[in-house]
Amino acid sequence: MKPKNKRGYYRSGLEKALAEKLPKDFEYEPYAVPYVTHRKYTPDFVNGKFLRGDSMKIAVIPDCQIKEGVPTEHLTWAGQYIAQKKPDVIVNIGDFWDMPSLSSYDRGRKDFEGRRYMKDVKAGNDAMDLLLAPIKKEISRQKKNKKKCWKPRMVFTLGNHEYRIERAVEADAILEDVITYDHLNLDDWEVHGFLEPVIIEGVAFAHYFTSGVMGRPVASAKALLSKRMMSCVMGHVQDRDVAFQKRADGVNLTGLFAGIYYQHDEKYLGAQNNGSWSGIWMLNEVENGGLDVLPVSLSYLQGR
Repeated sequence: MKPKNKRGYYRSGLEKALAEKLPKDFEYEPYAVPYVTHRKYTPDFVNGKFLRGDSMKIAVIPDCQIKEGVPTEHLTWAGQYIAQKKPDVIVNIGDFWDMPSLSSYDRGRKDFEGRRYMKDVKAGNDAMDLLLAPIKKEISRQKKNKKKCWKPRMVFTLGNHEYRIERAVEADAILEDVITYDHLNLDDWEVHGFLEPVIIEGVAFAHYFTSGVMGRPVASAKALLSKRMMSCVMGHVQDRDVAFQKRADGVNLTGLFAGIYYQHDEKYLGAQNNGSWSGIWMLNEVENGGLDVLPVSLSYLQGR
């Protein structure tokens, strides 16, 4: 059974394996079924005045743009921090893989020489292993000690750099099944298509949100709130930006540009535009669109 949804790929290796064993009359994701999830959060410390009700915690990993030759040890630092804090959800906002071999804007230039698709894939896959290793280790430790096991929901929203795979296939059909999302180390993730918003407890996540009929990314966190009228988190833009707005029912909404999480400089940015803040985010007390944002810088993670 081939996937018949608009994305044209399965969300995980398990789904792909199951699809191959099902009868031909089964359809893959023919429609969406609304549902509400309820989770409980165990607070780290309590002084007797804890929050009313349950509270969700979400970790957000911004653009990493991994390619051959760039430092990747910071992925281990992020994984260790996430394993310690144990969020309910981990969101990778996309552009984890850089995929420079499929770039169209600088094809034909001298520095394009030597780029290879499988090198791009391997660099990102190896980095993903670094990120997930501390998380899997902690889950394994809990299972071994027969403790209640932490099982975070893991969400990956494809970025425009991963989407280069799909664009290349659309431009040249001979590449179909030659280059594919299946090559990416995403079996542990719930994968969502490029620019497909994911709503979690009233907060929308996507690689970026568009403005106007041309589909360009919104220009600021303030504009993000104005355009979408709900709490939203996106990546894509190099610099972090946060804006706040109160909804009519009193809920404080947040618009967040998550920025980047990498150590290297990007040549296309030039000397004056590199050096942006780099880090991950913890969204605390997430409920019905309300949340508290906690930036966790790369330098802090390195120092731990």
